[in-house]
Amino acid sequence: MGFDASHLKALDCTLRLFVIPLSIASIWLSVTNQQNNISYGKLEFANFTGLKYMVGISAASGGYALFTAIALWVRGLVTKAWFFFVSDQLVAYLMVTSLAAIWEILYLAYNGDQMVSWSEACTSFGKFCSRLKLVLVLHAITLCCFLALAVISAYRVFSRFQPPSKDNEEEKEMH
Repeated sequence: MGFDASHLKALDCTLRLFVIPLSIASIWLSVTNQQNNISYGKLEFANFTGLKYMVGISAASGGYALFTAIALWVRGLVTKAWFFFVSDQLVAYLMVTSLAAIWEILYLAYNGDQMVSWSEACTSFGKFCSRLKLVLVLHAITLCCFLALAVISAYRVFSRFQPPSKDNEEEKEMH
């Protein structure tokens, strides 16, 4: 990758610290998102299970990012590269699922679903949809950070192993 260990550690820590305010912002925007409409009533965060799921994943990923950023600099807290590799992968996958939940909510809010007689809602609840789009963007940026962290942690784990050499391959073929 062209980085020495200290640059990689700094990039790793920076990405972990960067996702914390993004997670907090997406949580705050989601939880405080509400809009009243005279014709259709009130639309709010509590009405959507997908948003609740995203908030839970954002809180967990933000807490995880803080813990692992500290663990990078405190010796003995977490010393296994495999821990970071597995947990970074897990958090990235959870972020993908929660991003899909927000995407689905936004898709249905903008397009509706004529097969089940759901009309689109964003013309009546424009402020709610606009804030939800911002949540989607923040969550997508957070996901990109975790994908980069997953690559960094994979690099750390697998760079410890030597690539197969031609001598080893020839030796295996002889046996």
